[in-house]
Amino acid sequence: MIAILNYDAGNLRSVEKAFQFLGQPVAITNDPKTILEATRVVLPGVGAFRDAMDKLKASGLIPVIHEVINKKTPFLGICLGMQLLYDYSEEGDAEGLGILSGTVRRFPADSGLKIPQIGWNRLDVKRPSRLLSGCEGSPYVYFVHSYYVDAADKNTVTAQVTYGACADVLVETENIFLTQFHPEKSGHTGLTILHNFAEV
Repeated sequence: MIAILNYDAGNLRSVEKAFQFLGQPVAITNDPKTILEATRVVLPGVGAFRDAMDKLKASGLIPVIHEVINKKTPFLGICLGMQLLYDYSEEGDAEGLGILSGTVRRFPADSGLKIPQIGWNRLDVKRPSRLLSGCEGSPYVYFVHSYYVDAADKNTVTAQVTYGACADVLVETENIFLTQFHPEKSGHTGLTILHNFAEV
């Protein structure tokens, strides 16, 4: 069963519906026992970084997230759910979970590009990716964000995009999978990514 973490800061239903479309058993939950018994865990997220961290703290789920990751359960962070795993965000001058090293930065205001980035952008694939298995070339995926991850360990970064800055948008470690884009809104490519996560 795939557990989608409910901490009042994510587009839970669209992620749930995407997994259901793929025939995957899924539950939206904030129950620690259910989360720890799940075969895979998803942390979605929309909104502001500091507010989301406050909601995570209030939910009591931060130690549960650490336990899930430490026991090597496959973990997927989406959009803000990706950013929260890093050390620090310029958005709200806030500390994150610190599970991975890196900084969440704001896109430069002098790029001439509209911020936030809303819409489709092409992935610049840097190295073999388990999530992109079956996706040909450099696929397009859907973004909604004003801030981006600058990961300290570029060996974990499997894809980037350029939007006034070079943003790390797909990260994969042994059991952590992070997407700045929204796979649940990225058509066939996004469904392929979610299917691959369900199979890792």
